[in-house]
Amino acid sequence: MPSLTPGSVRDLLAAHGCRPSRALGQHFLADPNLARKIVRLADAADGDLVVEIGPGIGSLTVALAEAGTQVVALELDRHLLPVLAEVLAGSSHPEAVEVVQGDGMTADFRALTDGRRWVCVSNLPYNVATPMVVRLLEEFPEMTRCLVMVQKEVGERLVAGPGTKAYGAVSVKVAYYALARMVGTVAATVFVPPPNVASALVLLDRRDTPPVDVPSPEALFTLVRAGFGQRRKTLRRALAGTLGERTESVLDAAGVDPSARAETLTLDDWARVCREAA
Repeated sequence: MPSLTPGSVRDLLAAHGCRPSRALGQHFLADPNLARKIVRLADAADGDLVVEIGPGIGSLTVALAEAGTQVVALELDRHLLPVLAEVLAGSSHPEAVEVVQGDGMTADFRALTDGRRWVCVSNLPYNVATPMVVRLLEEFPEMTRCLVMVQKEVGERLVAGPGTKAYGAVSVKVAYYALARMVGTVAATVFVPPPNVASALVLLDRRDTPPVDVPSPEALFTLVRAGFGQRRKTLRRALAGTLGERTESVLDAAGVDPSARAETLTLDDWARVCREAA
């Protein structure tokens, strides 16, 4: 594997006239040992099809190829493509990687993977991490597993449970689609440039079927968004704009205290409210 240390990463970027883009949230991984660890935590094995969103200069990309996976590396920044090509050319398995220029927020991952089942392993740009994870879970059931490196605060929200400070609407949505857990934290010093925050590794295993029965995911998440949209209000007040005069009777029928707040409800609680509201 090419030695992508902080010094060599800076030299590589300088040689190509590139600088990390703050607007794109670019922080390049510069620790080959951590890259290998991420691949192990993702359980990315020989023969797996892996999509990497935002490969940057390719530290994680090379580690994935070394593990025997087939990689589709989707990079938004066209200025980084020559840098990535040079790094891959110096690796032992450049043929295992297909580099595609494009935006993960609009890309057709079904077309990129030919409709096959795939795994996502990515160091996501901080500025799009949450909507990217939600998009992958909602739109692409072919993605069976996802290990992402995100800002630690974002990671805490993705895996949070009821009653915790980080628990919110995105926590409920993730719980509907996947089993999520934080599998590691990452110091800022392994990136170029170092971010001002710590990072976390979050593993999401897609559920074969949702754990609750609801009329539709859209109906469920409409209620969840309304509840968490006004966190300080009781459910009686927070859901009034959605359920109107039925609010209290729906909550009572669902066995949920109208004076409770959104952050105390489990996924099962939200599902009961959704069924009663239908």
